[in-house]
Amino acid sequence: MKPLLSVCILAYNRANLLGLLLDSILTQDYRDFEIVVCEDKSAQRADIARIAADYAARHPGYIRYVENETTLGYDGNLRRVVECAAGEYCMFMGNDDLLCPGALGAVAKAVETHANVGVVLRSYASFDDDPARIVQEFRYFDRELVFPAGADSIGTVFRRSVVISGMVVNREAARAIATDRYDGILLYQLYLVARILVRHDCVYLPQILTLYRNGGVPEFGNAAAERGKFVPREHTPESSLHFMRGMLEIARDVEQTEGVQIYDRILRDIGNYSYPVLSIQHDKPLAVFWRYYRALGRLGFDRVLPFHLYFFGLLILGPRAIERIVLFVKKRLGYTPAIGDVYKGRPA
Repeated sequence: MKPLLSVCILAYNRANLLGLLLDSILTQDYRDFEIVVCEDKSAQRADIARIAADYAARHPGYIRYVENETTLGYDGNLRRVVECAAGEYCMFMGNDDLLCPGALGAVAKAVETHANVGVVLRSYASFDDDPARIVQEFRYFDRELVFPAGADSIGTVFRRSVVISGMVVNREAARAIATDRYDGILLYQLYLVARILVRHDCVYLPQILTLYRNGGVPEFGNAAAERGKFVPREHTPESSLHFMRGMLEIARDVEQTEGVQIYDRILRDIGNYSYPVLSIQHDKPLAVFWRYYRALGRLGFDRVLPFHLYFFGLLILGPRAIERIVLFVKKRLGYTPAIGDVYKGRPA
């Protein structure tokens, strides 16, 4: 009998952190789940395999370990783990993230309570080294909401699904639309979300379900599909621009394929919350940062006022001051403020 939930772990190096993630899953009070660890032929494959085997022996029936013959890269490995999963829903986890107590039970309740659920949008928090010391919470709304299938919901959920930690999709819906078209973009989950929400609903959960580890070294650029687009262990302006073009390419393709008007609203939503897009390159020389800003503007963000405010705010105030302001506002409200015309679904 297949489980309701498959916790799908994309494994590439970081073997020293895998046990912490597995512990956070296996101590959940909800038990109708499996764990699928999909290793993407990294240098630490032997260590990852040993850890997975040790945990599987101590927790029989819960863990399956899969190895890719070649390095597929982020997008390909995400597609592969969906293929390998057996659960009705897949919850994705980076191998350096953590699951919060009660997370699986909350997701199970949401998909069993509501009909036609294709995506669960979660809230999460970030930390640096100690998960007990939260840096920032990412809670988009103050209550549980249902986002009915259609363009409005896609426009809201799309950008808020960039961080993969804890994202949940219906497995059969994801397998039905599998494609390698977007390999090398690092955003396959956005393609899944956009296509699935054309016909299925999304449930948003306001409780913090996962913990995202800040400061991880990017491993992208080792797979054939990523080579020349991303540089392992670096965040280059060129890779950031490729990433943003990929977001918009997916939005444009889904709009044309499915006939849903989503491109403009997604572009505006990204622009309204584009501070992280800009701040990731703020440490570069001014001339490089300026060229990056102008290149983003040519993608269409020039039309979005907050995009310019973030850029000049970074130049004048610096990232620390802006981040203090952002944290203050979010703590006062208890959630991220809505900027622009954000569709908020309906009460659950």
